Amino acid sequence: MNLGDLIRVGSAGLRSRPTRILLSALGIAVGIAAMISVIGISSSSREDFNQQIAALGTNLLTVSPGQDLFGEEAHLPETAESMIDRIGPVESATSVGILSDTMVYRNDHVPEEKSGSIAVMRAQTGLLDTIGGTVAAGSFLTEAMQDFPAVVLGATAADRLGVGSVGPEQQVYLGEQWFTVIGILDPVPLAPEIDTAALVGWPVATDILDFDGHATTIYTRTDPDAVEAVQDVLGPTANPEAPHEVDVSRPSDALAAQHAADDTLSALLLGLGSVALLVGGIGVANTMVISVLERRGEIGLRRSLGATRGNIRNQFLAEALFLSTLGGAGGLVLGVGVTTLYSTIQGWPTLVPAWAIASGIGATLIIGALAGLYPAVRASRLAPTEALAVP
Repeated sequence: MNLGDLIRVGSAGLRSRPTRILLSALGIAVGIAAMISVIGISSSSREDFNQQIAALGTNLLTVSPGQDLFGEEAHLPETAESMIDRIGPVESATSVGILSDTMVYRNDHVPEEKSGSIAVMRAQTGLLDTIGGTVAAGSFLTEAMQDFPAVVLGATAADRLGVGSVGPEQQVYLGEQWFTVIGILDPVPLAPEIDTAALVGWPVATDILDFDGHATTIYTRTDPDAVEAVQDVLGPTANPEAPHEVDVSRPSDALAAQHAADDTLSALLLGLGSVALLVGGIGVANTMVISVLERRGEIGLRRSLGATRGNIRNQFLAEALFLSTLGGAGGLVLGVGVTTLYSTIQGWPTLVPAWAIASGIGATLIIGALAGLYPAVRASRLAPTEALAVP
């Protein structure tokens, strides 16, 4: 048989049993769709993450106090920020300082122990520009507002305090006195500690809240081409006398590590998709074996009319490949559709790697060939007299 004859004969068996073929193809489609959607959703999520990191910048470094030789918490010198700001590739540097003995509450009737784990920090006016933060409502601290009892709440802190707006009527009880909420921040991916903080100005922190003047975190934006070089000198620059007591990190690395942990779940889902694909392959094999048993008369007649074993084998192998290809095509469409729908709902860019589609096509053909190989060989080995003897 030539290729045209093989396609016509191989597809005839599928057209004669449409319901059974549809159900068998469905098993392949579910497996392929699971694989494509898991890979597509993971890739779309990763692309969205990469775009966020690119927008936020990977050139943010943080400096914080570590521990001294006795295992106790160290302190950054008061000159640390100004020294860091003198490093050539450093574009901006700003700091926050935690007021560990100061709590913030919604009002003065809330019990002390129910602080909501909200940290009170003194902050500088350039904080948002350095960490890539934005204001959801109101405004951030300005030079004029630093001298007044005004506070800016992180996204999580505002939610815990039940504050949804800003203005003179919105006040919180901070450090045993009332502070006016002048701003609420959006979440800050590269500085999540800001999300659970109440930020006050430096003069207020020093004059009213007894701030000791030691920064707990210094945020540094550097030239993107000099991040590693700056990272190496930040410790000795911040604390020349004890550089080992300084911790230097890049927040984007922590975010990347957190995002990489999601790959474990993706691998699990991909494994489940592979199991579904295997089940679909078994369904195709079962359909082809039954087809051979039901069509023994046809096989015997074809053999008696001159069809060779190779012709019979190729016919049933072609049927299996067509069946799995039908399921694979449906699975590709379904998988891309699920990925597109989910990515659109999440606000992610839709990305289905070409290698995933190629893998789906390859898996379809391999499963079709393996599932149809035994039934095809079995059909080709039937003797004409044995096949025609079946009633």
